[in-house]
Amino acid sequence: MASVDAAALEGKVASLLSAIREDDSSESWGQITQVCRSIADSLRTRGEGTLESINLKSNATQLISRLADNHEILGKSALPQSLATLIPLALHGAPVPPDEYTAPICEMLRVSANLCLDHDINRGHILEAGLPQVIVSLLEGYADKPTASTIIEPLDLSVPHLHIIRTAIGVLLNASLGYGGSILPLWSPRRSNGLRLDPVKFRLISLETALTIVKLSAFIYPPMSWLSLSPDEETKQAWSLRSGISNWAWRTVSELKDTKDDPKDESTRQILGPDVLPWVTPALARFIPPYKAEANFALAADASFYTQLVQADFEVLEETCTLLESLSLDVEDIRLALARGYCFPAEHHGVPCFKTMIDFIERGSYPSTWSHPAVSKEDRQRKEKVFNICKAALIKSVVEVAGEEKNEDVLWDDSVEGKPGGEFVFTMSRWIKDYVEAVGKDPSAIHRDDLVICAGLSLGNLARREKTSTALISSPLSLAPVLASPHFFSPETDVKLKHGILGLLKHIAQSASLSPIVPKAFEEVAIVQRINESGIWDEGADNMAVIVQLNAIGVVKHLCNADVNHAIALALPPPGADTNYQTALQRILALVSRSDSIPIKSEGTRVLVNVIRTLLMRRSWSTDATQSLLTKQAEQRKRAVEAVLTSSNVKALAWFLARSGKFPILINEAVVACNLICTQKGGADLILDAILLPIPESNVGGTPLSPMGSEASSPTLVNKNPVTQSGLEMIVNALRNIDNPVVYPIEIRTNICTFLVQLSRNTSGPKLSQVQEATKPILEKIKELSTEKEDLLTNAATKVLESWKSR
Repeated sequence: MASVDAAALEGKVASLLSAIREDDSSESWGQITQVCRSIADSLRTRGEGTLESINLKSNATQLISRLADNHEILGKSALPQSLATLIPLALHGAPVPPDEYTAPICEMLRVSANLCLDHDINRGHILEAGLPQVIVSLLEGYADKPTASTIIEPLDLSVPHLHIIRTAIGVLLNASLGYGGSILPLWSPRRSNGLRLDPVKFRLISLETALTIVKLSAFIYPPMSWLSLSPDEETKQAWSLRSGISNWAWRTVSELKDTKDDPKDESTRQILGPDVLPWVTPALARFIPPYKAEANFALAADASFYTQLVQADFEVLEETCTLLESLSLDVEDIRLALARGYCFPAEHHGVPCFKTMIDFIERGSYPSTWSHPAVSKEDRQRKEKVFNICKAALIKSVVEVAGEEKNEDVLWDDSVEGKPGGEFVFTMSRWIKDYVEAVGKDPSAIHRDDLVICAGLSLGNLARREKTSTALISSPLSLAPVLASPHFFSPETDVKLKHGILGLLKHIAQSASLSPIVPKAFEEVAIVQRINESGIWDEGADNMAVIVQLNAIGVVKHLCNADVNHAIALALPPPGADTNYQTALQRILALVSRSDSIPIKSEGTRVLVNVIRTLLMRRSWSTDATQSLLTKQAEQRKRAVEAVLTSSNVKALAWFLARSGKFPILINEAVVACNLICTQKGGADLILDAILLPIPESNVGGTPLSPMGSEASSPTLVNKNPVTQSGLEMIVNALRNIDNPVVYPIEIRTNICTFLVQLSRNTSGPKLSQVQEATKPILEKIKELSTEKEDLLTNAATKVLESWKSR
């Protein structure tokens, strides 16, 4: 079509608009249909004016006009504004178009879609005309018809109305697809840094277009709702449109989600909130057996149409899970809403969103439609792989929801009789118990590791308090024997499964110092021995994720800090073990010595610190033990102390002190442990030798690990790059407390003085003189600069100096 024809047709639309304003006749709307169809058809190709079709004798103005692209001519004309006016007029006050006006509206939408396809200038023109707002309003009229429901049935729409919805979404998709607003006029919004934003997408986002489109898609194409259809031509046309709407809807949401304020920003823009949840989660229920119906025989015989719908089902599932994962990971309001909805269904209009996600993870399975001969083996395997990825995505979502701190009191519900923790906690506990039972019955079968991983991490996120930790190992949940199952700790156990279980164990063990039930329950199932013999800390397991080894270290670190029997279990082999048995403490310290991981080195050595403190300071929890048991424990404690007081262990402690300059808490722990060792026979000599030894080159540097669980009250970080070559040098640095951004607390420096007194009482000789020479000037300066605030430190320093005078 020549350019003059396009301009004429645009003029015809303008005149018809004027006529309709004066006399709203069906004849005028019929003409609108015809004219717009011609315009839309002409816009399906670009640049129809060519040199071959033009008289070269024409003047320059005519030549330029004939060569102009119809898109450009119509875009800068009044056509966008005319369309933005005509579409609302065609509704005649109704929320959705009356049947007799579906044809003109559909053709006007076709013009809009073709006008802005791959044409940034025209995208700006339709935005200026207000077309996006008009089209979103049209879609909202359809979206407001259904209400949220647990089971979504297809919205009853005729083919003409389906055409309107698909074309309207197509306009929005064409208007925003790949558009950067790079050549818009100056009215385009800009950031203060000069980067131009995407104006069409931002307008659509401000209109909450994504929610409208998702709602429509959910009711227009519920997966597998086509199974009982008879495939006549009208039905096939309608469901082809429905599947196309679903595809375009998700593409549009994806385009809007990818909008960025700054091209350098890698984060995904959040365009949806909790309101979307009851519209997307019901799709998951379609993939949970039992499946209600098999496909109609005639439908199943139409291979091309059948596979088209199977693919559409698959895409809805994939997009739904991707969206839920993204929202739950990135949006706090989503996490909070999902948790509230689990306990209070009215949160989502009665739709059990979070429960549906959990049910899908547990019971969702490949639909029978994938077994149709028309679905190739390769395609079916690909779909099955993505299906499993979808479950993994929702597992991440569940763990994130449980990990939201504000959800702890929501998901942990004590109002359910017989189910401490409530339905969520009961379900997660059941998954772990069912797994252990199933593996016990048939170890060779395929089992649901993913459920245990989800349950372990989710319960671990909830077990942050003494109350919840205690409940998990108390009746009726009684998880301690289950968590200690050998199925979780064999060398063949998947590392992700170990991570989930050990993460839960570590969180429960953190309450061991507050609840005597925790250490007792884990002692009864010999958890330290179980972890030790699992091979987690062995040299052959060093390719294992560090986080798994750290979690295992965390479990025993907290337990031995709370209970003498666990400290003994770490230091001594179990009864009946052979002479070559490596204790848990030996394996951990061997891992510390060969590992390049600073967290492993630091946390592993803190196990040694806790064992020393517990063996030499802490009493047993038990108050009703018999005398024979107390005598037995005393004997075991004595043997454990002897096993711990070795040159290699004390070196590890001294090197831990030397590299802990970043964290006063760690320095304090090491100093207290050194002080306790000095009280034991031969211990002071071991400490003296160790603190004078330079640390190995690979151990130089401070640990980045923030210490947890210490009773010392002090700043977390005092020096960004403390470099000391020995334990003595770190003692001097902390005692001097000069040239540090934040001071070491007085309590730590006082403990150092106490250690120096104890060391001097129990050893002597030239090595002790080295310690005295390094610390004496600092102690004298502390005494000299005494202030009222530092009386405690001054008295401790004075006591050290006086003890040295008396020797």
